[in-house]
Amino acid sequence: MKRLFLILSLLLLIGCKSKTGAEKPGDIKRGKEKIVKLALSEVDENQKKKAYELGKRVLMTCNTSKFKPFNESEATVSVIKNTTEERLTKTCARFRQYYGTFKDLQLVEIFKNETEKTTVFRYKALYSKKVANKELRVFMNDENKVSAIKSLDWVDDFQYQ
Repeated sequence: MKRLFLILSLLLLIGCKSKTGAEKPGDIKRGKEKIVKLALSEVDENQKKKAYELGKRVLMTCNTSKFKPFNESEATVSVIKNTTEERLTKTCARFRQYYGTFKDLQLVEIFKNETEKTTVFRYKALYSKKVANKELRVFMNDENKVSAIKSLDWVDDFQYQ
């Protein structure tokens, strides 16, 4: 009887072992990707400033109708190729009609995709019309270059797309 109790106790102990790599509450798992929410203070000020400036440059095109193209020290080749004045003008026409004049970007959250080695800066885009809120995501790679820029409708909870 004592052996049975000892064996059951050991099985219970083995079955209840805690996870060594427990995730923090802000972590997100998507397939094999691991996305970690970072505190705003954890991210280098220069990287935050660069992401802000490059994101703002794209949305300011809607106000000025002029876009200074990204160079190879600021963005990846695919972003440079896809971010053209013509494409931005087309998008901006819709944005100005629905949201009004672009005012500024407000940094809300920063996430690190540890699998892809990218940092995602999540901004709330502020416009003159309060009809709807927009979000701008600026993805920076490990070389501190913009690897993607994405505009979405604002939702309070971050959903990695």
